[in-house]
Amino acid sequence: MALILKTNFLIPMLMIVVGCWALQTTSRILPEADIAEKHQSWMSQYGRIYPTSAEKELRLKIFKDNLEFIEKFNSEGNRTFKLGLNQFSDLTNEEFKALYTGYKIPPNSDSSKTTAFRHESVTDIPSSKDWTKEGAVNSIKDQGQCGCCWAFSAVAAVEGITKIKSGQLPSLSEQQLVDCVEDNQGCKGGWMTTAFEYIRDNQGIASEESYPYEAMDGTCRAESATAAASISSFEEVTPNDEEALLKAVSQQPVSIAIEGSGSYFKNYQTGVFTGECGNDLAHAVTLVGYGTTEDGTKYWLIRNSWGESWGENGYMRIQRDAGVSGGLCGLAMKPSYPVA
Repeated sequence: MALILKTNFLIPMLMIVVGCWALQTTSRILPEADIAEKHQSWMSQYGRIYPTSAEKELRLKIFKDNLEFIEKFNSEGNRTFKLGLNQFSDLTNEEFKALYTGYKIPPNSDSSKTTAFRHESVTDIPSSKDWTKEGAVNSIKDQGQCGCCWAFSAVAAVEGITKIKSGQLPSLSEQQLVDCVEDNQGCKGGWMTTAFEYIRDNQGIASEESYPYEAMDGTCRAESATAAASISSFEEVTPNDEEALLKAVSQQPVSIAIEGSGSYFKNYQTGVFTGECGNDLAHAVTLVGYGTTEDGTKYWLIRNSWGESWGENGYMRIQRDAGVSGGLCGLAMKPSYPVA
């Protein structure tokens, strides 16, 4: 089915113009005919239809800026990762962040606190771990234009610990969290520990099948949904400590917040991500493993919620122990996980 871009959700035109200018500053010139042909092919691939010719012209310009940024980056060599076109290639960074992220820390959150967690005494840490290969991770899901990455991150962590403890891997309902977690803001953002609190206090969460995802805010229907999994509590990993985070991920998938909104992250395609990013936490994902490449680069394995066309079939490998406070892109700043 063709996809019509939801311009009513996009940010003001001034921000689009600013975003285009920012991309142009790092672009190189490509033949206009080639770009138009690439854009048309991209539209067909992703089922994109624009409501007006003016909208198409604007999106072509943004696509051009993104394409030139990608090709310039990939041509420079000596990179541990590559960029590529994906479903976000006709969006500015500002639009992308507004539509496809959604991590928001409550104003009363104490990000500096330290906390004890059950995995901190783990000593037998394998050199690599991949929970996808151990059957504790479902196939990649897609949050669409709903800023509820927090719900997908929390659900993936609950699905993982349920498989580890029971041997069964359920597919659980992100929509129930969007609709029912009152302390979060549904498609306008939220965070994972609040979702874990809801699942604990509600004595479970429904299956995806019984409470399917709609990519929009809805009315809570929890009373008519049967719990498919439950947790007893949740814990936060010591912040800004990748060694502590390693211990936790060696035992189960872990929810994390990450910057995840810049040009490099948006356009990531393959390899170990070492791109420029800070610690402005705007997105939520799930750490489902870690390892080391043949050349000795250590990485974390991230499960995202942007569909399989982003990254490595929906996943990202991102540098581990990069020597950056809080981890690369802030990934070690706010980790948490459910306890079954």
